[in-house]
Amino acid sequence: MTISTDLLSDIIKQAIKRGATDAEAIASETTEFSVEVRLGEIEKLQEAASRGIGLRVLCEGRQASCSTSDVSAEGVEELIANAVEMAKRTSVDEAAILPAREELATTIPDLGLFDPAIVELAPERKIEMARAAEAAARGFDPRIVNSEGGACSTTVGRTILVNSAGFVGEYSGTNCNLVTVPLAKEGEQMQVGYWGDTKRRLNALDSPETIGKEAARRALRKLGGRKVATTEVPIVFEFGATEDLLGDFFEAVEGGAIFRRSSFLVGQLGEQIASPLLTIVDDGTLPGEIGSRPFDGEGLPTRRTVVVENGVLKSYLLNAYTARKLNLRSTGNASRGLTGAPSVGIGNFFVAPGVHTPEEIIASVSTGFYVTEMIGFGFNAVTGDYSRGAAGWWIENGRLSFPVEEVTIAGNFKDMLKGIEMVGNDFRFRGKIAAPTIKVNRMVVSGE
Repeated sequence: MTISTDLLSDIIKQAIKRGATDAEAIASETTEFSVEVRLGEIEKLQEAASRGIGLRVLCEGRQASCSTSDVSAEGVEELIANAVEMAKRTSVDEAAILPAREELATTIPDLGLFDPAIVELAPERKIEMARAAEAAARGFDPRIVNSEGGACSTTVGRTILVNSAGFVGEYSGTNCNLVTVPLAKEGEQMQVGYWGDTKRRLNALDSPETIGKEAARRALRKLGGRKVATTEVPIVFEFGATEDLLGDFFEAVEGGAIFRRSSFLVGQLGEQIASPLLTIVDDGTLPGEIGSRPFDGEGLPTRRTVVVENGVLKSYLLNAYTARKLNLRSTGNASRGLTGAPSVGIGNFFVAPGVHTPEEIIASVSTGFYVTEMIGFGFNAVTGDYSRGAAGWWIENGRLSFPVEEVTIAGNFKDMLKGIEMVGNDFRFRGKIAAPTIKVNRMVVSGE
């Protein structure tokens, strides 16, 4: 049986007939290919196709969900029966209702998420791309002595969503990912580098040579790393490290953390929570970007949401459920798989670029730490306390002096946000999160 909007609409009707108050059906069809090479030889080659249907039913405030990969008439019948029966046995949650009909998307814009060139990319070419990225890294410098490999993967997918409030929508998307991980050695010390890119359109992906050379450069710059004495200094976060910070910030600004009161941002809407230099945006409508889609996991249109504007907290990120809990409106950030209730996710989440080059930011620091890599986890969204392992370069007199490793940076996110003194202009999406280099006035670096 082919998965179609008609099939999902029929599933919805059958669920209502069986006693559901409302229902929502989602279908996913995906074809994935991946190849991993090491030292030019293929280590792993995999191609897989999957499809499935998920059904969420609501029975007067009770909800449950089931999924199946069996799309035969019998499989669909069992899916409906199980979901409705499970829902009748769950507890009541008054916020568990579908979005209002007037909130649902009425058009499905073409955001350029599908690229036929990725569909047509031959397996031999994907293998060649993985090998070329690894070869570019290995040939970059004699100190690149080994490799953990290179990898190329593609995904071609289709999503359909139908609900009993009247929404019917579908879209297709593609992406291609290319990475390599070289090993650099000098003396007895060995360091790992990593670099990659992910794009929805093949012609936007960094070349294998660009990826390989950047991965090698990142491995080489870590050689000779050492600890520093514990001190408090300005911190410059390279763009990748800033992206890590932004991922942590999402934990504090998403609606679930807010209504559960497990975030330091509870009750802060309209307040100055950060430096006036900081603006943070979530935008699920950017053409061709990884985090874009024409509608969210509940059928609401995706949108551009300014989360922080010139340091002022303007919005939380919400799905329909968390919005009801907070007496607010959804920001179109519902995310879901085939099973479970929708959660809150990001579209394209980014820090708006500033005016300074990374070099200007580094030059502004007399003594400080340039963080290029964050290690481990250490963020408490309730209190804002922040402590993570880090590596990078020590700054002396506005210049990178020597590589640093095995240290910890610590502070409180509230102070870090307000302590942002410079925002860089080095901004590019390599996934769903993007951010430039930033400078924070002071944090504790714990080393020797």
